[in-house]
Amino acid sequence: MPLRADQQAFQEHLQSGDRREAPAIVGDARADAETRLAVYYQAYRLRLVEVLQNDFAGVHALLGTDTFRQMTLDYIAAHPSEHASVRWFGRHLAEFLAGPPYAEHPELAEMARFEWSWAHAFDAADAPVAGLEAMAQVAPDAWADLRLAFQPGLQRLALRFNVPALFDAATRETDPPPVTGHPESLPWMLWRRELRVHWRSLEADEAWALDGAVDGKRFGELCAGLCRWNAEDEVPLRGASLLKTWLEEGLVSRVLISS
Repeated sequence: MPLRADQQAFQEHLQSGDRREAPAIVGDARADAETRLAVYYQAYRLRLVEVLQNDFAGVHALLGTDTFRQMTLDYIAAHPSEHASVRWFGRHLAEFLAGPPYAEHPELAEMARFEWSWAHAFDAADAPVAGLEAMAQVAPDAWADLRLAFQPGLQRLALRFNVPALFDAATRETDPPPVTGHPESLPWMLWRRELRVHWRSLEADEAWALDGAVDGKRFGELCAGLCRWNAEDEVPLRGASLLKTWLEEGLVSRVLISS
């Protein structure tokens, strides 16, 4: 059997556990073929358990070590690793935890979504950071046409549970607060500044304005939409305040003037 076919058969064995998938593996005086294959089969799973434990410390803290390990083995069976990098192995975990038997605890899937978004924020490409000085270059009559480009790592989520606080306790290895939830999901965002991921909740009008700005809406359009939540005479100040906050937090990479 060609080497490539042997490698493919061995990989299929690691994923399925079927001895017939790796017929080229043979034994010797120290260990028979089944023992050798079992060592690799178990080591492969233990490595993936370790990967998920590192990537989803919050889920691990909620489940506890034993239950987390069993969940991971179930996840491996349902979603075998398909990418050359283990960075992407956990991409289906939130969806997996939204199904039985874990759906009885919806904070698990929500925590997985939060942690996956955290990883995307952390891994995002670098981009310039526009500061408050960028606004000084905008002429007064150009404000209505102003648009913003945001950091690639900006992530938006809707959360019902206090998973950010639970995640923070898990990563700091401190006592977690009780799991609490809201009747409705609340808007949150995550982003990276330098080497640190930040997150915070959003008021309804800011969440709408931020999503609109990310989608390319001009400042004038954002101000018009903010009238849904704010008195018309208060909208210019509210819009300018949001813009100032986003700039100070390092969310904005460029300030653009549409022609």
